[in-house]
Amino acid sequence: MIETGRLLLRPWRDDDRAAFAGINADPRVHDWLGGPISPAATFAMMERIGAAIAREGFGFWAAEHRADGRLAGMIGLSRVAAGDLPVGPCVEIGWRLHPDFWGQGLASEGARAALDWGLGSAGLGEILAFTAETNLASQAVMRRIGMTPDPARDFDHPRLAQDHPLRRHVVWLARS
Repeated sequence: MIETGRLLLRPWRDDDRAAFAGINADPRVHDWLGGPISPAATFAMMERIGAAIAREGFGFWAAEHRADGRLAGMIGLSRVAAGDLPVGPCVEIGWRLHPDFWGQGLASEGARAALDWGLGSAGLGEILAFTAETNLASQAVMRRIGMTPDPARDFDHPRLAQDHPLRRHVVWLARS
């Protein structure tokens, strides 16, 4: 568990299911992720994330807003296997927040804490972040948390069609 001034990054609970399904169903959230995700797919994702946290000691944690206990979204670290994406194997940092929590610096606050934990306590040598080339908001978070562009690792996302507007991905890097 990681605490910041406004967030608690923690393992997922059963009572997070409905709130996370709502976040994943929101088309505003998925403008950069290829479209909304069904509740069944959300619950399967939560199971995979929970298994990764149990196995690795980290994953995309539930991000709880400490002031009101609401699920703000997810923030954390995840292993990318060799062959899954062109940047693998690696550890990725990522975030996904409900629009109610956008524009408040919470993504940067939580991601900075997860990055510090990963490079410090977890002893990871490097952590990558990647997003669509046109996703300037996520790139701004990457910059704010101290990551730097790594253009040699930029890639075309293999699960998106060649003409998909989000296909080209940029990679950012943090090292211990």
